[in-house]
Amino acid sequence: MELFRSLLFVPGNRSDMLEKASTADTDILVPDMEDSVPDNEKSNARSLISEKLETLSGKNQSIVPRVNALDTGLTFDDIHAVVNSKTYGISVGKIESSWDIKEVSKILSQIESEKSVELGSTKIIAWIESASAIVNVNSIASASDRMLGIAFGGEDFTNDMGIQRSETGIEILYPRSVVAVAAKAAGITAIDTPYVNFRDNDGLEQEIKSVLPLGFKAKFAIHPGQLQSINNLFSPSEEAIEYAKKVIEVFEEAERNGSGATSLDGKMIDVPVVKRARNLLELANRMSQS
Repeated sequence: MELFRSLLFVPGNRSDMLEKASTADTDILVPDMEDSVPDNEKSNARSLISEKLETLSGKNQSIVPRVNALDTGLTFDDIHAVVNSKTYGISVGKIESSWDIKEVSKILSQIESEKSVELGSTKIIAWIESASAIVNVNSIASASDRMLGIAFGGEDFTNDMGIQRSETGIEILYPRSVVAVAAKAAGITAIDTPYVNFRDNDGLEQEIKSVLPLGFKAKFAIHPGQLQSINNLFSPSEEAIEYAKKVIEVFEEAERNGSGATSLDGKMIDVPVVKRARNLLELANRMSQS
């Protein structure tokens, strides 16, 4: 599983915002051609992103533009404009089934061949935004070796279901859980829906803390001000790292004394707990090296 925590959306038709975002502290920059761009600006966004890819890719970010969904008729032209050796991947909205992923992969292969880009190198992040996508999410997540992650889209999902969003998020607990499990099973990253109240940082942090136990590893941001909280909370804390080290230390001591389990701070420490601690330390180490 590749490491990233934050993905920042930037409207692709806004030159000023693209330039400003190029210095943002995000792991992945997502120049957008889909929902944040009005219909009459789609062509402009496509051209502008293509023009600025060289500049954007020179920063310490991976570039993953979001293209319009297959049913819009814009997907091929969008992909053709933004795929080159500097583009890490593409994000595709409104994916409904594994067939959609295979079609996108075919388009990518054709364009990679035309542009002399390494075949299969362009990754895919697929948006899971409807009831049918939730039903098909396991096959979507494993439909291609290009898959980098699956992203849950809470606004479009609730619209598809004909239900209202709430502050608690109870109405999207089930689809969120399904997306996270499918991502883990496929060995890719589960990415959470954007938090739309971008001025409410406390609300953002509460939401992140509620999805971490589900298995989400990253989150989309719609404003640079959200990035610090996303990056911090999707990284192992110093407290968690120190505790993991203690877990391994006491367990190894117990093993030397012939025991397969022990305790720390009144909690049982056995093999699954130790595996979790070692995984956390490995993650922290990989993040420090990236």
